[in-house]
Amino acid sequence: MDWLHGAWAVFLKDLRLEVRTRYGVNALALFVASSLLLVAFSVGTGQVSERVASALLWIVIVFAAAVGLGRGFVAEEERGTVLLLQLHLRGSMVYAGKLLFNVLLVGGMNVLAAVGFVIVLGLEVESAGLLAATLGLGALGLAGATTLLSALIARASSQGPLLPVLAFPLLIPLLLTVIRVTQRTLLLGASAGPWAASLNDLITLGGYAGAVITASVLLFDFVWND
Repeated sequence: MDWLHGAWAVFLKDLRLEVRTRYGVNALALFVASSLLLVAFSVGTGQVSERVASALLWIVIVFAAAVGLGRGFVAEEERGTVLLLQLHLRGSMVYAGKLLFNVLLVGGMNVLAAVGFVIVLGLEVESAGLLAATLGLGALGLAGATTLLSALIARASSQGPLLPVLAFPLLIPLLLTVIRVTQRTLLLGASAGPWAASLNDLITLGGYAGAVITASVLLFDFVWND
């Protein structure tokens, strides 16, 4: 089996299992919905600044991802399918398939959370295209940083709190950048235009995603086979 077919087979397997069980989608949707209700009750009729709204949005996204993304490799351990994957596929194929599924899952969650925040907080979006690009690059960086860690914690005895604790230091540069860009998409009347003002930050997000995915591919075989 060539590399692309192997990675695609892992992605399709995870997608079919998710369609059948809907564990990850339900967990993410419930977490986002609960967070939105909490924010709505806390804010009430008051006006929230663009900076606070952007920070709240990405805090919800990061913690929801920590709930949903940690299940991929844990489920393989629970079903006893790890050895089967190790025998038939290279480690990089498994990582690429899992990463693609996580990007799809986090991307959908990002859109759901952003739309919910815009409606609940009554926000005005100046550049929907820039917001979509930020959500997409944020999903890629978030999935890239957490997919390798989820494989690492799958064999630990206390899996629950490990992923947020291990991922948080890696995600600080990503969070600071996406919050800054998201704030610009909500800030009406920006003098330089949101795209021009965010160009360096978008390059930073692309570089972050590329760096964490490259490092994860290089390190994944050690985590997967040991």
